[in-house]
Amino acid sequence: MPTGSTEAERAPDQDREALKRHRWLFRAVARRRNPRLRRTDITVTDERVVKRAVKAAALGNAMEWFDFGIYSYLAVTIGKVFFPGGSDTTSLLSSFATFAVAFLVRPLGGAYFGPLGDRIGRKKVLALTMIMMALGTFCIGLIPSYDTIGFWSPTLLILFRLIQGFSTGGEYGGASTFIAEYAPDKKRGFFGSFLELGTLIGYTGAAGIVLLLTTLLGDHAMNSWAWRLPFLIAGPLGLVGLYLRVKLDETPAFQKFEASHTHHATGSVVEAEAEFSHLSENAPKKKLGEIFAQQWPTLILCIALVGAYNITDYMLLSYMPTYLTDTLHYEESHGLLILLGTMIALMCVISSVGKLNDRYGRKPLLMAGMLGFFLLAIPAFLLVKQGTILTVCLGMALLGLSLVCLLGTMSAALPALFPTHVRYGSLSIGYNLAVSLFGGTTPLVITALMDAFGKNVMVPAYYTMGAALVGVIAVACMKETAQQPLDGSPPSVATKEEAVELITAQVQEPRF
Repeated sequence: MPTGSTEAERAPDQDREALKRHRWLFRAVARRRNPRLRRTDITVTDERVVKRAVKAAALGNAMEWFDFGIYSYLAVTIGKVFFPGGSDTTSLLSSFATFAVAFLVRPLGGAYFGPLGDRIGRKKVLALTMIMMALGTFCIGLIPSYDTIGFWSPTLLILFRLIQGFSTGGEYGGASTFIAEYAPDKKRGFFGSFLELGTLIGYTGAAGIVLLLTTLLGDHAMNSWAWRLPFLIAGPLGLVGLYLRVKLDETPAFQKFEASHTHHATGSVVEAEAEFSHLSENAPKKKLGEIFAQQWPTLILCIALVGAYNITDYMLLSYMPTYLTDTLHYEESHGLLILLGTMIALMCVISSVGKLNDRYGRKPLLMAGMLGFFLLAIPAFLLVKQGTILTVCLGMALLGLSLVCLLGTMSAALPALFPTHVRYGSLSIGYNLAVSLFGGTTPLVITALMDAFGKNVMVPAYYTMGAALVGVIAVACMKETAQQPLDGSPPSVATKEEAVELITAQVQEPRF
């Protein structure tokens, strides 16, 4: 056997399959050409394992947005069931206020689950958030109406929304980190786009179920009992997602990080304590302090990016059905049908956007999306305002085209902002602060502004433009990370040939 052969080639047969399941570690290949070159590790991913990881993470994300999508699309009905009395606007505002309350605790969930994921692993925390999310949604479907138990009905609704919000605080940051750390560097955008495909699947599933029930059963049945059915579906879906997640292995990047902190102790008590200090009781506070002390400039950038992104996202995918029904007086089924078609169109192209940002970079695609909302929001809403099927669909297409540039890129761009040892925690905190302040409040703020400005139907366009302008500035300030290793992780490639090519390119040939 040649002296430069890899460890995988020297491994016994019984270990070969385990190596394939996780990754290949190429060491000292370059030293055949240059003995002075230090040892180099390159992760070669197993595509089957990557696909399983992407599927499990994307399903959890679909579950999250299925939950929130149901609430958004049933906002009018929920307002009548839990907040009867008063005007329709008051009921709707109360419903959206309850929608927004879940986002108030998301930063707390992010501050808890994020650092926990950096300590004990991404897989365990994602399984826990899945259980809590499914439980909160399922319990909403069991709450008696206001007419039955009075004040306790909206109180229980708020309680279970808080459980949802707290659990989802650790969901997106963990899921996007999970996919990013599994994916090869040159395909991180492509695989990351499937996380947001899960978002669209969740919204589409929620809209489709609400549309089907409304069409088949009518408004009376929906207000009486049928509104519960979509929430009750969350229980079985959560069990499926939990099964998929517990079957996965921890990400290669986190395994390597853990291995570097669990080397054999040299015998000293002090050294042993230092060695396992990341598992101590004070570790969460230390991790949070490290994040805010060392990562604050990147946190601000993350909050700006996510804030702009979420306002545009929630405006189109959460608020638009209510806008079409309550403001433009469309039938509820017609508004949902139009949104359903828009989301299906986005699902068809989102993976292509992922491939584009792998090839041309994250910044060009993100900038195209932000500029699209800034320049096209007014024309899009003017088209929607016309009220015909054709003009509404054209306006939604303009907004959807801008949104898909963000959807297909953001899940690969955000995890690359932070190093491995604080990635989950930093991203969860930054993401959820932005969502809490800007994303989840979007339907409530737009509804309140429209009421304050005399039902001005262009308010959503102006609000979207303001968010997009912030996004343009944030994208201009970020670094390009496409086709580059994650900070704190070794290069990750899809094949053995790519690994050899990468190492060869880094070796300086001797000159005579």
